[in-house]
Amino acid sequence: MESKRVITGRINQMFTITLNRPDVINSLDAEMIRSIQNALDEAESSPLVRLVVIQGNGDKGFCAGGDVKAVYDAVKQGAPERDMELFQEEYMLDLRIFRFAKPIVVLAHGITMGGGLGLTAGADLVVATEKTLMAMPETRIGFFPDVGATGWMFRKCPVGYPEFLCLTGLRVKGQEVLRLGLASHLVADDMRPGFMKDLELLSEKLPCDRSKAAQVLFSAFTSLRDNKYTPNPEMDDWVHRCFSKKSSVNEILSLLSGSRRHKDLSAQALTTLGKNSPTSIALTFSLLRRNEKKSMEEVFDRDLKAARFMIHYPDFAEGIRAQLVDKDKNPIWHPDKIDDTRLPEVLSGY
Repeated sequence: MESKRVITGRINQMFTITLNRPDVINSLDAEMIRSIQNALDEAESSPLVRLVVIQGNGDKGFCAGGDVKAVYDAVKQGAPERDMELFQEEYMLDLRIFRFAKPIVVLAHGITMGGGLGLTAGADLVVATEKTLMAMPETRIGFFPDVGATGWMFRKCPVGYPEFLCLTGLRVKGQEVLRLGLASHLVADDMRPGFMKDLELLSEKLPCDRSKAAQVLFSAFTSLRDNKYTPNPEMDDWVHRCFSKKSSVNEILSLLSGSRRHKDLSAQALTTLGKNSPTSIALTFSLLRRNEKKSMEEVFDRDLKAARFMIHYPDFAEGIRAQLVDKDKNPIWHPDKIDDTRLPEVLSGY
């Protein structure tokens, strides 16, 4: 099966799904999401498929996320429900990857952000390269880290990093994505074709049970995990102390302001938080505190409610205007201070 935006194929018992919008770094639109779902239908029903691999065309990256300009256009045209349909379908796709019957490997080369990370979250192996750049930068554009990130990051990342990454939108590159749990394996960028060949050969030997197949995959590629990153205990300690288990955003800001041991890290974090939408930060923090131990079904349900709120809130259109349309990088947030933010009961009470 082929379409302009998604290409599928099968070699041995490996089924490939290739995102094919390289001119926009494979940003996801409704047609792509539906095509990926159709491809998963085909892979799931075929007795000839034991492994699914999701990858992206182009050198720039696997997937830059959702097509936020299309979402912005719908808001400006007074058609927000079109956006809600997109979000609902995207979240259903991401949840399906978590619950899929067969093992899934994502080859996350280059830029992998937002909705791109959503595609990786439920995969058994997430394979990065030295060129991989990962982030959930949504608070910069007046949105929030959706696609379940405020839930699954607690399962993947070291203590404190879910809060740190979601609130600041920090970009993580190369071996750091492995250290922070956003990827499971690291392969040299020029060795990706060889890795795909190894997967192709291994697909014939995989058991039908997904969990058992995942164990085989992990064992086969141990060399792509061990000693592939440099520990950073000092940063881990700072993130733990300043971000983990805090009761409010103000508590985080206070700890950062009073930090003496890691002044540069704290100053950088304060600067970044000061540029992001206060409402987005408040909403993200609320989701983080509520989603840590919840099922992914509950997390995606909350994401849908939060998305409905944010696309109707002025910070969303303003953030995209400032960052992606006019590109003046000077959004005017409403309100412009954390202390003045007020989340509606539909969000604060769930």
